[in-house]
Amino acid sequence: MGFDAGDKMMSVEQALALLAERARPTDQTEMVTLAQALGRILAEDVVSPVNVPPHDNSAMDGYAFSAAPLPPTGRLRRIGRSAAGQPFDGVVGEGECIRILTGAMVPASVDTVAMQEDCAVEGEDVIVPTTLKAGANCRSAGEDVRIGAAVLGAGIRLRPQDLGLAAAVGRTALRVYRPLRAAVFSTGDEINEPGTVLPPGGIYDSNRFTASALLRSLGLGVTDLGILADDRAVIAAALAAAAVDHDVILTSGGVSVGDEDHVKAAVQSQGSLHFWRLAIKPGKPVALGEVAGKTFIGLPGNPVAVMVCFMLLARPLLLRLMGAVQLEPPRIPVRAAFGFRHKPGRREWLRARLVSRDDGLWAEKYPVESSGVLSSMVWAEGLVAVPEESADVACGDRLDFVSFTEVLR
Repeated sequence: MGFDAGDKMMSVEQALALLAERARPTDQTEMVTLAQALGRILAEDVVSPVNVPPHDNSAMDGYAFSAAPLPPTGRLRRIGRSAAGQPFDGVVGEGECIRILTGAMVPASVDTVAMQEDCAVEGEDVIVPTTLKAGANCRSAGEDVRIGAAVLGAGIRLRPQDLGLAAAVGRTALRVYRPLRAAVFSTGDEINEPGTVLPPGGIYDSNRFTASALLRSLGLGVTDLGILADDRAVIAAALAAAAVDHDVILTSGGVSVGDEDHVKAAVQSQGSLHFWRLAIKPGKPVALGEVAGKTFIGLPGNPVAVMVCFMLLARPLLLRLMGAVQLEPPRIPVRAAFGFRHKPGRREWLRARLVSRDDGLWAEKYPVESSGVLSSMVWAEGLVAVPEESADVACGDRLDFVSFTEVLR
């Protein structure tokens, strides 16, 4: 899989189109139980072998009868009872009814259920409303799912409701794509492990923990290789070892265009490395390449740019490699509760959170645009996009909002 896209500035849409052409989804699958399937990518279409519900049943507690003919008085004689799992075994004739509970099977000889609060009981007689239409309060067999219907499609990321539907049609296990395995590491003389004493000029390594969590949130298995010595031979050996039993190698920083750094040289010595100049901000060139046939992703070094580039590019790439079909998150139209000066040419992603007003959803912007302020991502609920061609943003302008709940899970 080659990633070279030349030196041109690309929109995210163009980048995703190139990835769609060149990224090949995994073909390795496995069967897992429903209890193990949450968050996995479905590798098969699920077709129902049954009707759901399997029989006509009552939507209410009440009394079941045939609406035609119905005595003018609505007086019926109660002859039995139907409860969930304990159906009435008999025929309900003219002028008769049965007591029925929610979810209970409706006998073939009746077609209507009157709610119990609308009925009057006098001994063994029940007086039901005479204005009910035939079929009232009855749920038909197959009303939810028909036999032979495709209820789940290959390529979806399985949610709780998907697993519930699979169980409803009788499945106990599903075929899913094998999760990818990722290796993550950091380099740099200034990078230190959290919890250690910082030397002069040192900083704690936050990007490695952010990137590892982002990968795990997608369902990848992650190996933390820690902080590697800033030595080409050490890095090359670590890359070669990681490529043996991982599908993806990810790092941040240290591979900028023009740098003669060890990560760049080590990757190129064992594969290929290309820089994509994305027309976005924050976000420097993203490095994409291969190490021994395995995908290498080099994200920018600033912590906000790490998250933005992961969400916009690395996430859809990884989802595609895992066999997913829904790669991009939904966008919510909002109105800007701020003014913003914007130079056309790059799509700018602003950290924001939503405020609900009488006239709709408004986005408040974090006051600082620096891509080094990681605390802004804790404050924010998502990102608003200022389009490439847009001039300055005025309060009240309409923008698109991407929620973190859609891209950080």
